[in-house]
Amino acid sequence: MVHLKTEQEISKIRKASQIVARTLQILGEHVQEGITTKDLDRIAESEIRKEGGLPAFKGYRGFPATLCVSVNEEIIHGIPSGKKLKKGDIVGLDLGAIWQGFYGDAAWTFAVGEISEEARQLTKVTEESLWIGIKEARAGNRVGDIGYAVQQHVEAHGYSVVREFVGHGIGRSLHEDPQVPNYGKQGHGHRLKPGLVLAIEPMVCMGSNEVRMLEDNWTAVTKDGSLSAHFEHSIAITDNGPVILSTLD
Repeated sequence: MVHLKTEQEISKIRKASQIVARTLQILGEHVQEGITTKDLDRIAESEIRKEGGLPAFKGYRGFPATLCVSVNEEIIHGIPSGKKLKKGDIVGLDLGAIWQGFYGDAAWTFAVGEISEEARQLTKVTEESLWIGIKEARAGNRVGDIGYAVQQHVEAHGYSVVREFVGHGIGRSLHEDPQVPNYGKQGHGHRLKPGLVLAIEPMVCMGSNEVRMLEDNWTAVTKDGSLSAHFEHSIAITDNGPVILSTLD
């Protein structure tokens, strides 16, 4: 069931999303050669709690950490560990927070020092596809319009979109209806109405979009070992267009 939110509910989702945005900004300053992904997780939890929020991912369906850290060919849901980041890596940080019972969710892919031109182009196109998808999140459009726009931009650059994992509604739960795939047909899917809050999150692969799960049953990697990037914002549909909740004011 799709739940439309009141202005008051959206303001709470915005607060949760702002906590996520500030924490991601701080994490970005710590993404450097030699830091462990577990260190990043500790920073994320500390910052969320300092802001008066709760980690949304920790314990969610058994996930053991606050932060999802996905490096290079890891697409999503990487578990923090003693693994050290290396110069040239790209690292996707996906983070959620709860504030007064409402959820915020966002993700960003960071470069560790100088990265290859191929990696830089992948992250650039993936971020662009997020903004292009958000542009289509207007009242009267449909979910398929978002996915179509993302898919067209990504595939025009020779990349592929992941199909096993999708964006989603968000509010009192981390994952709500409707699902928001990063592919689709224009004019198809759930109609977008004011009060709908969505997490739009392109996950893009340099090569094939086939996915393989690691033995931890969480980390999804590209089957062909190619690089993957991930960007996400929580947004609200309004009469005046999409409002991004997970950027800093």
